Amino acid sequence: MGAQLREYKRRIRSVTATKKITRAMEMIAASRIIKAQRRVAATSPYADELTRAVAAVGQGSDVKHPLTTAAERPRRAAVLLITSDRGLAGGYSANAIKAGEALTAQLEAEGKEVDTYVVGRKGVAYYAFRERPVSESWTGFTDNPTYADAKTVAAPLIEAVQRETEEGGVDELHIIYTEFVSMMTQTPRRRRLLPASFGAEAEQAAESPVGVPPQDPAEATDTTRRRGEVLPLYEFEPSAEQVLDALLPRYVESRIYNALLQAAASKHAATRRAMKSATDNAEELIRSLTRAANTARQAEITQEISEIVGGASALADASATGSER
Repeated sequence: MGAQLREYKRRIRSVTATKKITRAMEMIAASRIIKAQRRVAATSPYADELTRAVAAVGQGSDVKHPLTTAAERPRRAAVLLITSDRGLAGGYSANAIKAGEALTAQLEAEGKEVDTYVVGRKGVAYYAFRERPVSESWTGFTDNPTYADAKTVAAPLIEAVQRETEEGGVDELHIIYTEFVSMMTQTPRRRRLLPASFGAEAEQAAESPVGVPPQDPAEATDTTRRRGEVLPLYEFEPSAEQVLDALLPRYVESRIYNALLQAAASKHAATRRAMKSATDNAEELIRSLTRAANTARQAEITQEISEIVGGASALADASATGSER
């Protein structure tokens, strides 16, 4: 009985130590969410205005450019998947990977070859374990991405878009990331970066939650034009093509940077939720073990009392027997 009580106390100490760790991780994640939200809010206006500028140039000129013009018969597509470097975030990385698999299957069903680019150790480990090819991967900055990290990720993607398909280039560029909706909700999103879609409806068609079939961006663009949305007028100097060449890397970099920040905020929120759940489970387990330990201690005390009473009775009986003799 004493060994059982010692085992309960050992488990209580172990769970209490784990609870302290999960509580600390919950608080750290909560503090990081606020910083990540501020960074998302600070970068979104630039990305949105840059997209409007690209839309104005694309709709105001007849130049065929990979940034604005879809290939007649797209044969290759690049998919950028953003996951996490660390675990302890519930199903955050698993949901993003599942979204990437669904998009890859859809593109392959359309007859396109898919080149996969991965951000985060979780995604890299997933593809490495299954021995599936990855064009390029990046790790080590998913918790706190910078614009320099976004430029590093965007560089090979831009190069692939600018190359001819016969030379290993791609006709389309897609991105999978997790959008931060609220502290409790983070939604995997898929977005077609290139060729860019213009107008509010086209943006919604290019960017949709996983599992929702997107509308044809070309149809959405035509609908927006019919509704008479007015974009700013620009004069292109020296030419619209050179303006688009200059805007292409900035557009891709800003969108990837915004997606990295969204993913970071989502990861911290998922970590906070998972650690809070772990802390609550630890508290419940401690209460359960404490009740079991109290029961074991009471049983031990009862047994000791019974042994004392039994011993005293035996001595009394022995003394009475001796007196009779």
